[in-house]
Amino acid sequence: MPLYKQPSAPIASRISDLLSRMTLEEKVSQLSPGDIAFWMNTTTNAFNPTGLKLLELHSGQIYVGRVMPSDWLASNVKIAQDYLVHNTSLGIPALIQSEGIHGLRIGNATIFNSPIGQACSWNVDLIGKMAGVIAKESRALGVNQIFAPLGDLARELRFGRVEETFGEDGYLAAEMGYAYVKGLQNGNVSATVKHFAAFASPEQGLNLGPVHGGERELRTTYLPPYKRQIIDAGAYSVMSSYNSYDGVPMIANHHVLTEILREEWGYKYWVISDSGGTDRICDVFKMCKVLDKNATATYALEAGNDVELGTRNFHWGAIPGLIHSGNMLPSVLDTAVSRVLRAKFAMGLFENPYLGLPSNEQVSAMHTTNHIELARQLDAESIVLLENHNSILPLSKNANIAVIGPMADFMNYGDYVINGSQYHGITPYKGFKRASKGVVTYSKGCERWSNDQSGFPEAVASALAADVAIVVVGTWSRDSTELWQNLNATTGEHVDVSSLKLVGAMPHLVSAIVATGKPTIVVFSSGKPITEPWISTKASALIQQFYPSEEGGNALADVIFGDVNPSGKLSVGFPYDVGTTPVYYDYLNSGREIIDVGKEEENGTLKFGHSYVLASSEPLYEFGYGKSYSTFTYSEVSLSKTTVAVTETIIATVKITNNSTRDGTEVVQLYIKDVISSVEVPNMQLKGFEKIMVKAGEAKQVRIAIKVEDLGLWNIRMKYVVEPGEFLVLIGSSSKDLRGNATFTVV
Repeated sequence: MPLYKQPSAPIASRISDLLSRMTLEEKVSQLSPGDIAFWMNTTTNAFNPTGLKLLELHSGQIYVGRVMPSDWLASNVKIAQDYLVHNTSLGIPALIQSEGIHGLRIGNATIFNSPIGQACSWNVDLIGKMAGVIAKESRALGVNQIFAPLGDLARELRFGRVEETFGEDGYLAAEMGYAYVKGLQNGNVSATVKHFAAFASPEQGLNLGPVHGGERELRTTYLPPYKRQIIDAGAYSVMSSYNSYDGVPMIANHHVLTEILREEWGYKYWVISDSGGTDRICDVFKMCKVLDKNATATYALEAGNDVELGTRNFHWGAIPGLIHSGNMLPSVLDTAVSRVLRAKFAMGLFENPYLGLPSNEQVSAMHTTNHIELARQLDAESIVLLENHNSILPLSKNANIAVIGPMADFMNYGDYVINGSQYHGITPYKGFKRASKGVVTYSKGCERWSNDQSGFPEAVASALAADVAIVVVGTWSRDSTELWQNLNATTGEHVDVSSLKLVGAMPHLVSAIVATGKPTIVVFSSGKPITEPWISTKASALIQQFYPSEEGGNALADVIFGDVNPSGKLSVGFPYDVGTTPVYYDYLNSGREIIDVGKEEENGTLKFGHSYVLASSEPLYEFGYGKSYSTFTYSEVSLSKTTVAVTETIIATVKITNNSTRDGTEVVQLYIKDVISSVEVPNMQLKGFEKIMVKAGEAKQVRIAIKVEDLGLWNIRMKYVVEPGEFLVLIGSSSKDLRGNATFTVV
């Protein structure tokens, strides 16, 4: 048996042995993904045996994230793996790739809520369990690589893909993504951390736009969540991003992909381009003439981007010629191939190339009762109670309810769900109908994409006939097929906005229902923050439910009826207006210096200010904000030590008391302020949190560890150091609602 097929041999030795047996073409094939459509018709399942031969040119990975029945997918993955293992000279199995930011993208997989919502749960255990479900359902069909999670940060709210991120903060995104990677890979499915790096803050908020910033901002703000997900969690692959940063395309960024990722961080596995990303080197960035395959392959591969995804131009086909001509060192190719092989050996693919279940057993792994219950629990914990005037919530189940709005009986999923998903799941109306003991009616009121108000009279009448109205409005995305068919949407990939307000007739519908005088609960169903501050004061209650899971309606009913006490906290701040963005909490010390705030009064009176003239530069709802049906008090903060060395860990302790009559869950948040620093740093940064359930009338002690080595900065010489001096520990219920503090000194 060849050394590379011996499981007990060291991975480095197996890689070396296999590389020595491979031709140039076989090596390039490991760096060029194939597609399941090579050998099957995804509409009819007709088999094309000659298409399997194409895999010999594109065998490292196979993309399968297409619309088809799951049993077709599983059987065709088995065909491909069998072909590669038994009908090619070296028998190298493929990584089978699909999407999975909130569930495997196939028809009968469990759909979870979007990541921006997941992060509002602040529950890393549930994120890990969700990822475990995604792994189980993927593995059942032979899929062993998922393009998720994101390390991107939602700091540019006009950007269409806010919904795919874990929010604005690097620490929270890091912990959410870490749990996802661990949960997925513990199920023997590779994670792919994306989009590396600094992708989600494009100029003008426009998809694929350049990102502006310097080295210190890159290292302080953008890179930490990627490092936690990639290095600490051990992700087997990374996806480079479409954007340039400070003028250098990330796909050709040697400094980021090699000097930082590989040399500083020690990453051993592989990087894949985003789909068509290599085309942009010549076409968009103008670094070479269009279709200069030699230049494209050289720029990207030598920078450290190993695999080329989703291009019809197959720039990697130029690599053998570059090597034969002496224009590329063979070691560049060997290094890239070895990274892919290292992941395959580490995952055990050579020993178990196909982990899919027989078709009669797949039902036991897909969309099970437990998986559906987990989706409901995570969704409910992700719902954020923004306002609850006069404690109108929770509602009695005996109340007669008018459910109103274009999102009220519609599955308002985020992007990257399979085509047709909108016809499956529990809508808000269905959720209330199931849970209520009273009369529940539904009226759409208006279309989400229209200014037409002809449906208002019916909606108003339904509100007047009920005890309470629930109006569901927001943004909408499209599924993975419709998103690219020029259909209307207000969020999603390549769907960017210049305003964060409700569109069309929706704000007028809310106003009309509020004007009835009936208690009106407004639910924002959206993929990003909505800027309608008047609703915060006019509505009886306001709830944020970021794009839901398939159990979204049940989860919403759980919260509104009080079966679940809301515990969600915002993963992203809400501005008063798009013109006041960004409103992330961790601005630099010199930022957000407020002189006086202006506003336009309800009666039209103009009160002029300066920061801004007619608006506030503060967020309407800050990062970490969220109400509960319970009330919590915090004790003073104590520290295990107040004088520490860089190598030490401090324990911050605070007692949380639930002084209400209802059991509740609180997210205790710990922020750190570097009091004096040699360069300007964020005014404070999240460095720990704990989600705890406290019974009514009881108290619990919370202990949060602070690793001093994590409190460094990038100094004036661009070196990471923890500087001696004072650090302020701030603990509270949000980034603004800080209840206690303590100080320690680093010596």
